[in-house]
Amino acid sequence: MKLLTCPMNGPRNIDEFQSFGPVRARPDPNDTADREWSRHLFRAENRKGIVVEWWRHVPSNYFFLAERDLVSNEIIRTFDASEQRDRA
Repeated sequence: MKLLTCPMNGPRNIDEFQSFGPVRARPDPNDTADREWSRHLFRAENRKGIVVEWWRHVPSNYFFLAERDLVSNEIIRTFDASEQRDRA
């Protein structure tokens, strides 16, 4: 059984979580051409390395961030989204 550590609920079975993909900047819909908006919605980067992703603990509906290595699929750390906001 694979475990993922939720920042609010502690280690839980990975089946209790849902991934919402990488954190990325959202373009301004009023200043973005249709082609660029379409690319934002339907294209995903396919690269190696560390990515920060949105995850949700489904039973508690708690959203948080996780750093994951895309090559090894290792979760490096999980943290509350407010920590990411404080860095910016």
